[in-house]
Amino acid sequence: MIDPLDAEPTGPVEAGYESLTAPARAEDAGRANRLWELLPGGLAGVFRPTVAEATAEVMREIQLALPEYAGWLEGEFGDAVATGVQHAIHHFLDRLGGPAAGYEDRGRIFHLLGRNEMQQGRSLDMLQRAYRVGARVAWQRVSAIGIRAGIPSSTLCLLAEAIFAYIDELSALSIEGYAAAQAEASGTLERRRRRLLDLILASPPTPPETIAEFAATAHWPVPDRVVAVALEPAGDRALPNLGDDVLTNMEDATPCLVIPHRSPAPDRALAGWQAAIGPAVPLGEARESLRCARQALELMRRGVLPSETVLHCDQHLFALCLHRDSFLLDELVSTALAPLAPLSPKQQRKLSSTLLVWLETRGNVREVATRLGMHPQTVRSHLQQLEGLFGSRLSEPRDRFDLMLALRASC
Repeated sequence: MIDPLDAEPTGPVEAGYESLTAPARAEDAGRANRLWELLPGGLAGVFRPTVAEATAEVMREIQLALPEYAGWLEGEFGDAVATGVQHAIHHFLDRLGGPAAGYEDRGRIFHLLGRNEMQQGRSLDMLQRAYRVGARVAWQRVSAIGIRAGIPSSTLCLLAEAIFAYIDELSALSIEGYAAAQAEASGTLERRRRRLLDLILASPPTPPETIAEFAATAHWPVPDRVVAVALEPAGDRALPNLGDDVLTNMEDATPCLVIPHRSPAPDRALAGWQAAIGPAVPLGEARESLRCARQALELMRRGVLPSETVLHCDQHLFALCLHRDSFLLDELVSTALAPLAPLSPKQQRKLSSTLLVWLETRGNVREVATRLGMHPQTVRSHLQQLEGLFGSRLSEPRDRFDLMLALRASC
């Protein structure tokens, strides 16, 4: 009977992969299992008596190679990490000769290590270096013990490949933990930022000290001035990537944004949406900027304002002021333009356009004719009709102002 320690691998090693945790294809999983099956199960008995020494050496070498971890790997958590390393080595030995039982509890420490890196604000680079140090130490001990035990070199080569594949597996667990912590932190931060947006837009206004407190937890530097943006879907409604300085509410029936003033305009990022950008205001007046932006969207729907993908309210303040109160505006139009009511719609349109341009040009008949593409005599004829309808109101400054507003609103 052949001693398992003298056994040579019975087939070619087909493993050339980076991780055994989540193979991309079914055939990769088969090659991973083949690797463990090729290793004699009797090897575990050779290495198991030295597990405690190997664990201590791994911990010591990591602390020497990565001084940043020295303090962190002391105390209760350091003991937990050492226990996890020891269990991982035992699990590796259990798998020799064929796949062992699931990792489960033994793998939690490596999942936790990834989470901790995220929570400490570090990338995974240092942890990956620690894994490489552990793999190097493990292989040095395995090769030394294996040579003394007379294990064939071909088996030791296969064992080396298994060690580094197993380290990739542990690394993958940490990557999962890191990603999970990222997702949780992102969700928590998103909820805080949404709550902050609600407070900024609240009525009555939220006290500035409360805003500052919530802004700190949401990692949002409080600006002096902001603009609010009202949104309306106009395409595939893909969620825009607007950056960390933008507070967003894309879930409600009336989505909106709050952006620090002087930040780059989000025009390109809002593909698939129609947007109105309110005027810049102090942070405490953000609600008013949003009210203005939503009014602009309504006026675009009604055709009062041009239908633009992104409309800037500060370029249309007159129209926004004029249409702020629809009831009063209708009263102004009906009262100021009452003399035109008996005329036909066609006559109303001709005389209204002439009167508006005449008021805007301060009574310059030739300029009116040029702007409307009419003969000056036709303009004079229209003006005679208007004088008959409106009388002295055409010469009274206050009446002229009311007429201009009414005509602007009705055009």
